[in-house]
Amino acid sequence: MRTMHPILSYCRRFAKAIGPGVITGAADDDPSGIATYSVAGAQFGTSMLWTALLTWPLMGPVQMMCARIGMVTGAGLACALKEKFPRPLVILAAFALLFANTLNVGSDLAGMADAAEMLSGLSFHIYVALFALAISWATIRLRYVQIARSLMWLALFLFSYVIAGFHIRPQWTQVARDALIPSIPHGKQAWAMLVAILGTTISPYLFFWQAAQEVEHDKAEGRDTIAKRLGATGEEIIDRKFDVGLGTFFSNLVMFFIILTTALTLHRHGITELENSRQVAEALKPLAGNFAYLLYTIGLLGVGFLAIPTLTGSAAYAFADIFKWRQGLDERPRRAQAFYGVMVVSTLLAVAINFLKVNPLKALYWTAVVNGILAPFLLVGILAVASDRTIMRGQSSSWLGRIAVGIVTIAMFAAAVLMFVTS
Repeated sequence: MRTMHPILSYCRRFAKAIGPGVITGAADDDPSGIATYSVAGAQFGTSMLWTALLTWPLMGPVQMMCARIGMVTGAGLACALKEKFPRPLVILAAFALLFANTLNVGSDLAGMADAAEMLSGLSFHIYVALFALAISWATIRLRYVQIARSLMWLALFLFSYVIAGFHIRPQWTQVARDALIPSIPHGKQAWAMLVAILGTTISPYLFFWQAAQEVEHDKAEGRDTIAKRLGATGEEIIDRKFDVGLGTFFSNLVMFFIILTTALTLHRHGITELENSRQVAEALKPLAGNFAYLLYTIGLLGVGFLAIPTLTGSAAYAFADIFKWRQGLDERPRRAQAFYGVMVVSTLLAVAINFLKVNPLKALYWTAVVNGILAPFLLVGILAVASDRTIMRGQSSSWLGRIAVGIVTIAMFAAAVLMFVTS
C-alpha cells in the first residue's frame, strides 16, 4: 500500500480543517460592512488602506480565543460567561446583542434588496420580504452540515471585490505606500470612520457565532453531549488556528480591495458624498464599467445570504445558552421552538425596519453605538473566561493570545470613547 506524501497529507488535513473560522471571517464582510468600507474609500481615498492591515492581527486572536472556548468547554460563549459573571449581566448583554444584530440584519436586507432591484427592476420591498423568507426557511429546514457547506460556497462571492480591485489596474507602488504607512486621521469625520471600521470588523455577533459553530462542528462529528465535547487535542487547536487565521485574513483582504476600488474610482473623481451601497454601485458603473458594477452588486447579494444567518443565529445561541433551551441547527423546529423563534423574530423585526422606512444610516449608526459599547466589555469577559484554568479544563489561552486580546480590548474601549467624542 502506497503511503501519502507528507505535503499532500498536510494539505488534506488543513483542507479538512477549513470550516467555522472561514465562515465567520467571511460573514464579517456583510452588506453593511461593505457599505462602511466603500464610504471610507470614497471619502478618504487610499489613506484608510492601512486599517485593513491593522484589523487582521486584532481580529484573529479574538476569534481564536472564542473558538478555543467553544472547543474546550463544549458549550457556547454565553454558557462560559455565566460561570464567571452574574446571570442578569449576561442576559443584558444578550438583549444588547439581539438589538444590534436586528438593526444590522435590517441594513443587510436593504443592501441585498437594493442590489436585486438594480439588477432586475423589481420592487425593493418585494426583495426584502423574499430574501427574509428564503434565509429563514433555509436556516430552519437545512441541517448544520448543509448550512455550513452552503456558507462556505457563498464566501466565494467575496472574491468579486478582489477581482474588481485588480480590474481597475491600480498603481501598486502608491497603494503599498498608503497601506504600509499609517496616516493619522484628521478631523472628527475621519476619526468617526476609523471607529466605524473597527466596530464593523470586530463585532460581538462574531464572538458568539464562532464559539457556537465549534459546538455544532463537534455535534456533526458525533459528539452529541457536553461530556464528549470537553477538551481539545493539540492538533485540533492547531487546525482551528489555521482555519481562523485564513478566515480573518480573507475578511481583511476583501476589506482592503473594497476600500481600494472605491478610492481609485469614486474618490479620485470627487464623488465622496455617498451614504449606502446602492449609491456606491451606481456611481461605480460609469467610472469602472459594467464589469466592476456587476461584481460589486452580485457580491452584495452573496454576502447577505452568508451574513444574515450568522447575525440572527448568534443571538439565538446566546439566549439558548442562558436559558438552557434546546438548540442547534440540526434540531427540528418543534423541539427547539424558542431557539428558532429568536431567529425568526429578529428577521421579522428587520423586515419591519425596512417597511417602516427607518433610515438605514441611522440603523447602522445605532448598531455601531451598541457594538462599540458592548464589544470591549465582552472582550473583558472573554479574557476572564479564557484565562480561567477551571472553566477551560486546564487548556486556557496562551500568554501571547491573552496579551493580543488585551491590546484589542484597550483599543475597543478607546474606540468607544472616540465614538462619543467624535459624534
